[in-house]
Amino acid sequence: MDRGMCVSLWCEEVEDDAAQDQGQGEDQAQGCTGGSPQLRAAWDPTVSGHRVIQRLLHLEERYMPSMLYTTLIQRDPERREELAKWALEVCCDCGCDEAVFPRSVSLMDRFLSASLSLAVSPYCLAAGCVLIASKLTECDGVTADSLCAAAEYSFQPSDLREMERVILSTLRWDTAAVTPQDFLPHFLASVGEQGDAEREMLSTLRRHSDTLAAMCACDSRFLGAPPSLVAAASLNCALRGLSNKGPTQLSKSSEALAELCQTDLVVLQCYSEMIESALRQRLRGGLQQPPMEKDEEMENERPGTPTDMREINF
Repeated sequence: MDRGMCVSLWCEEVEDDAAQDQGQGEDQAQGCTGGSPQLRAAWDPTVSGHRVIQRLLHLEERYMPSMLYTTLIQRDPERREELAKWALEVCCDCGCDEAVFPRSVSLMDRFLSASLSLAVSPYCLAAGCVLIASKLTECDGVTADSLCAAAEYSFQPSDLREMERVILSTLRWDTAAVTPQDFLPHFLASVGEQGDAEREMLSTLRRHSDTLAAMCACDSRFLGAPPSLVAAASLNCALRGLSNKGPTQLSKSSEALAELCQTDLVVLQCYSEMIESALRQRLRGGLQQPPMEKDEEMENERPGTPTDMREINF
C-alpha cells in the first residue's frame, strides 16, 4: 500500500441530533452507559439532489396500489383506516422508527390490492406488515410476542409468522416500497438551500412533515396519491404554519416543491388544502373528547403550529 495515501475509516454515526454538537468523548461515554443506543449515520449531501429524486419518482409508480382497490377502499374506508390507526398505535408504543409505520401501511395496501379480500384476522395482517417493515428498517425489530400482546392475543406468534410468509409470498419479497418519508429529506435539502433555513428549523419541519404524512397514511382519501405528492404537500403545509417566510418566499417554495415532485402547482395546493382540512377535522375531534387535564397544555401550545402528534386524534 502506498504510505502517502490517506485512508480514513472514521464512522460519523450519532445517537440523535443533539449528539452531533457534543464532543467525541461524551458520545463514547453515552454509548457505554446507555445500553444499546440506536446509532444513525450523519446526513450525506452526496446521496441527495435531483438525481436521487428522479430515481424515487421512477420507483414510486411500481408500488402504487391498483385503481380498483383504491376505489373500493374509498367507498368504505372505515375498516382500512381502523387497521392503519392500530398499526400507528403499535409503532408508537413499541418506539419504532418513523419509517416503519408508512412502510407497514404500504405493505398492507399492496397486499390487499393484490388479493382484494381481507384476511381472516385483519389485525394479524396489520401486525405482519409492521413486523416486516420493522425488520426491513430497524436493527432491533419488533418482536412477535409484543405484536401479539398489542392485539390482546387475538392471534398467536405462530399465526403471525404464517401471515408473514403469506405477505412475502404475495408481494414476491418486494418489500422496500417508496414512501413519503423517503422524499422528505431530499425535499427539505432543496428547500433549505433556497431559503437558507437553520438546522433547528429544518429538524422541526421534518418532524411536523412526518406527522402530516402519517396522518395522510391513515386517511383513505390520500390512498391514490403518489408518495412524492403527499410528501411535498405535507412539507408545504409545515412551511405555511412554521416558517417565518413571507408570502412571496412561501410561493417560491411551493413552486420549487411542485417542480421537484413533477406535478402542477395547482395540484400541490389542492392537496395541501386537503391536508389542512383533514388536520382541522382531527384536531376538532380531539377537542370534542372529554377533557383530560389538557387546559394548561392548550394554553402553552402555539396557535400557529400546525401539528403535534399528541394533539391529532388518529
